[in-house]
Amino acid sequence: QVQLVESGGGLVQPGGSLRLSCAASGMSVSRYFMGWYRQAPGKQRELVAWITSGGSTNYADSVKGRFTISRDNAKNTVYLQMNSLKPEDTAVYYCNRVSSRADWGQGTQVTVSS
Repeated sequence: QVQLVESGGGLVQPGGSLRLSCAASGMSVSRYFMGWYRQAPGKQRELVAWITSGGSTNYADSVKGRFTISRDNAKNTVYLQMNSLKPEDTAVYYCNRVSSRADWGQGTQVTVSS
């Protein structure tokens, strides 16, 4: 059974940084397109960054140049480095496969506020 466990969220001031982690079990992150999603209050969940099985990365326009997705195959973990955070980045962040999604994890809350 696939399990995805997100961590690393917290409260940060605008302009600050956070690094999120997504530890996977029951699957190999290197074999799938893996993405980071976020859901803000009252809004739909959106895909903000993804990494292909070949290692190419892609970003939503809203985070391009500020967020970096990466993967550690040995640890079977996907990361999201978030820099220059803005209040509009406040959301619960989740990771999952981009297609054939597994059950969602609990997510990790990111709050950007002064």
